[in-house]
Amino acid sequence: MQRYFVAPSAMTNHTVSITGEDVKHITRVMRMQEGDQLICCDNESRTVLCTITSFEENLVNAQINETLHPNTELPISITIAQGLPKGDKFDLIVQKGTELGAQAFLPVAASRSVVKWDPKKMKKKLERLEKIAKEAAEQSYRERIPTVLEAHSFSGLINKVKSDTYKASIVAYEESAKSGERSQLVQSLQMLDLGDSLLVIIGPEGGFSEKEIEELVQAGAVLCGFGPRILRTETAGLYVLAAVSYHFELMR
Repeated sequence: MQRYFVAPSAMTNHTVSITGEDVKHITRVMRMQEGDQLICCDNESRTVLCTITSFEENLVNAQINETLHPNTELPISITIAQGLPKGDKFDLIVQKGTELGAQAFLPVAASRSVVKWDPKKMKKKLERLEKIAKEAAEQSYRERIPTVLEAHSFSGLINKVKSDTYKASIVAYEESAKSGERSQLVQSLQMLDLGDSLLVIIGPEGGFSEKEIEELVQAGAVLCGFGPRILRTETAGLYVLAAVSYHFELMR
């Protein structure tokens, strides 16, 4: 069944008002009519089954039938701190990362990042990524749309690692994988409790420099090998999200 996110203010005890681009999707793409059902989420904690009651210009009105409890969010909150990759790879990372349960994406301008985000175009870039996250969240039956943060400098990333925001911070490190290190990721997940936050740090195509790795370790991040194979920058974060789902959802 089709799902749509609405603002909390658009959802009362009995009705939902759908506006914006979703109205076009409902009327022109899905060709829904009065009496058709859909699911609405307020991007906080409420998900409801609705029946469309009427159409107005740029507005769809629906009656709430029942409250649903899908429980589709990962048991821990994961932020993917991603070194800026080439091309449209960040689009893919946000889309697939959203499907796998990430709570936030933090773009990072590392020393080996070929791509540089123009501050003047930042707003437009973030709006595009937020739209990708919203559509992926709807497709994957998420209850929340992940946050796409503004691009941080590497020093800004270090401050995030040093802060109390995350219970643990891990770094995908190619040299750890090459040396056969396979325990740090498991140990990091084992130390987490339900509801904790994890920062997953991924370098750009060329990885982090030795100096950056030293700074991350000094700040408290743990270097991890993500299995015996060397992963592309757009794959590493997805690997961790899948591992987290297995550890906290399938194994329990």
